[in-house]
Amino acid sequence: MQVYKDAQQFLLPAKKKGSLQSRIFDTCKNSKYIKSNPKHLFALVFSTLRYKPFIQQLLKKTKIMQLEQKAKIPEPVMMLLINDLLFSKSKRIQSKQHPWKDAVLRNKPRLEAELARLKMKHAVKSLDELIEDDDTPVRWFRTNLLKTNTESLMREFKHLRKVNTIEEITEPGVIYYDEYIPNLFGIHPKEKLTSTDAYNKGRLIIQDRASCFPAQILNPIPGKDKVIDACAAPGNKTTHLASILNNSKRSIVAFEKDNKRINTIKMMVEKAGGLDCITIHHADFLTTRQKDFPEITGMLVDPSCSGSGIFGRAFDEQEEMDKEEAKEKLADRLLSLSNFQFTIVKHALSFPNVRKVIYSTCSIHNKENEEVVRMLLEDVQVRSQGWRVSKREDVLPTWPRRGKSEVFEGYENKEELADGCVRALPKVDGGIGFFAVSFERDLPQDKDNNPKQEAVKDENTKDKDSDSENENEEEDDDDDGEEWTGIED
Repeated sequence: MQVYKDAQQFLLPAKKKGSLQSRIFDTCKNSKYIKSNPKHLFALVFSTLRYKPFIQQLLKKTKIMQLEQKAKIPEPVMMLLINDLLFSKSKRIQSKQHPWKDAVLRNKPRLEAELARLKMKHAVKSLDELIEDDDTPVRWFRTNLLKTNTESLMREFKHLRKVNTIEEITEPGVIYYDEYIPNLFGIHPKEKLTSTDAYNKGRLIIQDRASCFPAQILNPIPGKDKVIDACAAPGNKTTHLASILNNSKRSIVAFEKDNKRINTIKMMVEKAGGLDCITIHHADFLTTRQKDFPEITGMLVDPSCSGSGIFGRAFDEQEEMDKEEAKEKLADRLLSLSNFQFTIVKHALSFPNVRKVIYSTCSIHNKENEEVVRMLLEDVQVRSQGWRVSKREDVLPTWPRRGKSEVFEGYENKEELADGCVRALPKVDGGIGFFAVSFERDLPQDKDNNPKQEAVKDENTKDKDSDSENENEEEDDDDDGEEWTGIED
């Protein structure tokens, strides 16, 4: 019965921020009172929350709380017990003889009868048909170029039939070669990927397609660029950068301030084989001094966000978002997050020799995405440094879902700004919800390194000047313009 007593607190409204999994694991680690296995707790709580609306109906219809009032069973514990009795695979309560268990079993016929009526009412064989599945529609993985190449890796998956679209991934046995991210593949989530030798030896890395956008957009050049991953854990994007940079020595600096997450990225990097090119700093990126990193030319900034694009986070948001109080809490949280996101990206934009900064979130909220971009574009310091939003041709040009132009209302080039942003919708686009944008600028040394090109540019400018001064004004306006899921346990 101990597991149910330990689990009941996680059915109550969360007092701390973070995902359900992180809250459970953190509590188990820091509390001497909880004895249960955190993995068992998470599975139990997750399942109960999933079926919570139906369990509440069963409580109401059977009046079990009133009938078993003498047993003094806390309602959260009752819900957990009913979940295991009716909705778990074993269909049994995980406990030895106990008065609480006896009380629920006495009402088993009544509970089963009401469950049958509930299914009949909704005309379904299983209540799973009424629950939006929290699993990804596609399991994505990329070739770990630090250990193998795609041709060799694909020989290990030659038993899978190649399909041309993700819509064709309806059952195991097929594989999709992604058209947007090189060396990325999609398979059915029920495919036994984690039992393969390629997975266990780190020749492939499980990573959602949208999560691959930032490194691909930055696309640093091996031997030339050196980059910072400002919020690196768990390390998927960091190791993706390492693949693109061909493991060039000391070409990536990865920052992570969290004491627990720093160990995660260390394990990820070690298993991926990217130790030569990645230097890990256990530090807050916001404390860095720009002059200490004169060699850095590009950055990835994927800071803390609401995680609203990730499956299962519905449990971590306010449960009844139609209530005014819940809406206000969400608005306050998004405001706080967007202010932090603005601060950290602005810090990244202040490094002297950086030409390109990618900002990304796994959020679907405008407040954390295009509105942060707009705040940066309107910041005096950012504008004075020459930053602008990259154009669509440099930001996954063929990816169809772009940013929201209405957020840039008032800008003459609002459609262009929106096109410079990419979005992904959860599940609709084959994975998590996501947002990414690229900021870029020209530095004085860029002109010095290519005088011939600058001369041509100057000549073209003169021609344009003679034709029309208005075109130059428009051009100036444009320049003013951004689940450890990799190698799983």
